[in-house]
Amino acid sequence: MSELTLVFYLVIVSFFAWIISTLAGGGSPFILIPLVNSLIGAASVPPVITIGMFLGNAHRVLLFWRDINWELTMWYAPGAIAGAFLGAYTFTQIHFDWLQLVIGVFLIISAVLFAIEKNPAIIETKTELMVDSSVDLLPTNESNQSKLRLKAWYIMPAGFLKAFVSGLIGTTGPVLNPFYLRYGLVKEQLLATKAAHVVIIHLVKIITYGAFAALSREDVIAGFAIGLAAIPANLIGKALLSQMSPYQFRQLVLAFMAVGGLWMLWGQRNLFLDVL
Repeated sequence: MSELTLVFYLVIVSFFAWIISTLAGGGSPFILIPLVNSLIGAASVPPVITIGMFLGNAHRVLLFWRDINWELTMWYAPGAIAGAFLGAYTFTQIHFDWLQLVIGVFLIISAVLFAIEKNPAIIETKTELMVDSSVDLLPTNESNQSKLRLKAWYIMPAGFLKAFVSGLIGTTGPVLNPFYLRYGLVKEQLLATKAAHVVIIHLVKIITYGAFAALSREDVIAGFAIGLAAIPANLIGKALLSQMSPYQFRQLVLAFMAVGGLWMLWGQRNLFLDVL
């Protein structure tokens, strides 16, 4: 396959994948990984997805800069940097397919638990009132407290684990979305904060892959094709996102988590067959 044909396929599919991920709080790798695997090969998936996700989310950071939760990001960065380096280095040595099974199960269980949470409509009402009154969606606000509300520092160990596994298999999907939702982030705030966190992870991974010669010229070209397609897609996604209510966004995030979990399990179905 020529480089021009490769870029064409990646740009077209990536454009729609980025729009969907903007509305669903992430998940574009679920669409892109099978494509990259079929066009280039499994060994190129982690570096290609890493470059694409870095560029696309860097653009999102610029678009949603004012919505980033910096307190959460400051707690997230140390663990994520360490985890991304260790995971990317380990990828250059060995690959763990079974980790995708664990992540897939986690996403499905988390989506189900959030979906059956009592009185989800109350969350929408409170959130809309807070947005209308220009009140920040922070967990310290008494009107938004719950007995399961998470503290900002909890994300440090969670970020380490996410970044480590991401370095191994290329992506973990929206595995931290349950944390962001429980912390109180919705819509633009969730998307912006998550984009900033993803940029941190993938920047470290790119440097590590490059240092250990795990990046080819074809990988870089494919990654740039994915990332550049995000620019117009993010602009369209942002416009569509502004028309959604916080509750609609939350439900779409949960649905995509469940679909992503099922996709990960299906992708590793051969592991079950080997065991049987």
